[in-house]
Amino acid sequence: MSKWFARREKWNPQGEDARDAAAIDYARIIHSASFRRLQGKTQVLNLGDSDFYRTRLTHSIEVAQIAGGIARQLEKDNPSHPARPFIPDLAMIQAIGVTHDLGHPPFGHGGEVALNYCMRSKGGFEGNGQTLRILSRLEKFSEGAGANLTRRTLLGVLKYPAAFSAVASTHPARSPRLQEAPSAIKVIDRVSSKPPKCYMDTEQDVVEWILSELSQADRERFASILLIEGKHSKTLHKSFDCTIMDVADDISFGIHDLEDALELRLIDEHGFRELITEDDCGCFLDVLKVKYSDEFGNDIYQGFVEAMMGEPGRRKRFVNRLVHHFITNCRIEADEAFEDPLLRYRVALPEGQRRFLDALKEAVARKVIRSPSVQHLEFKGQGMVVAVFEALSSDPEALLPAPVFNAYQMESNPDRAVCDHVAGMTDMALMKTYERLFSPRMGSVFDMV
Repeated sequence: MSKWFARREKWNPQGEDARDAAAIDYARIIHSASFRRLQGKTQVLNLGDSDFYRTRLTHSIEVAQIAGGIARQLEKDNPSHPARPFIPDLAMIQAIGVTHDLGHPPFGHGGEVALNYCMRSKGGFEGNGQTLRILSRLEKFSEGAGANLTRRTLLGVLKYPAAFSAVASTHPARSPRLQEAPSAIKVIDRVSSKPPKCYMDTEQDVVEWILSELSQADRERFASILLIEGKHSKTLHKSFDCTIMDVADDISFGIHDLEDALELRLIDEHGFRELITEDDCGCFLDVLKVKYSDEFGNDIYQGFVEAMMGEPGRRKRFVNRLVHHFITNCRIEADEAFEDPLLRYRVALPEGQRRFLDALKEAVARKVIRSPSVQHLEFKGQGMVVAVFEALSSDPEALLPAPVFNAYQMESNPDRAVCDHVAGMTDMALMKTYERLFSPRMGSVFDMV
């Protein structure tokens, strides 16, 4: 396993340092500027409307905690499984968990679509790919390797192991462009401008290094894609650690974002019953019937709905039970076509739990993310991202901060440096930059740029 703890740039730990390689990776992420900026980036609901619900930062911490719980549960449940020696330790899986959203730009997926439109002829943009770019290029823990994390951590972060150019569709319907209908304003076509799930071609050498210790057959299979007519292609595989993080991310999104929506009354009882049916949550109701039968009458589903729609204390207990239910049902699967154990094994949920979790996620997507109140803010944020990007690109020497302009001058694709700068902004930093550039009464020469 020592090959997985190598770093791209030579680095020698202090002799008296008691931490192992995974703990050092975790520390570097926690202490990074990119991680701190997540406190100012939208998770689902608009920042500033309330101090109750999640930001990207609190979401990432929760994903890391759930991922750690899954890893420990797998150890408990699989003492003699051949995958047991390869289950990541707590520091490793938490490092991957807190890292997974570092690359997401301001204003969530609206900002991601906007930056992919801005970079449409210059290599594109994708949030997960930007995470890898931050860790391998942009962070400042090393001279030329970003945070200089271990190979295994970067493998766990590599959620979609295919380059942008390999999966981006050439179909006209998937070519980023403006909508044709509006006559007085310019509006991005969000369907055509949505990026594929991938890493950017700029990190091709990093990915080659991450996968360099694998056999040729493993590398080729790991990077294989599914071609879809008229749409972007999709990757097919993730590493063992990445699947743990991915399930943890789904659990946090499906449960915690639903909790926020219920607390803020964005989903009523009718909507809850419509989207999370008794059949959807059958596996959980079976558990409630056995373990907590004294809390309910004959109608377990009715009791579950009342608990989720009721007072916050009881809802929180059920949120905890939901997280526990999914963690304790995670299982290890094997794809024997892979040679390396970190690719051969993966974590998944049984069919019943997967159906239930998908229903929770769909409820959040339909009642919150795709609601007009959220979409208005995403639309506005998307427009501001494009305006700021194009303004900064129009006269980079005059408008970019000096360190960013230095990076701009050194880049073979200078707009990538502008994209990195905009993608790294918090929601508030992006809005302030927009106001300085476009609002006549906003901004001062004494503002920090």
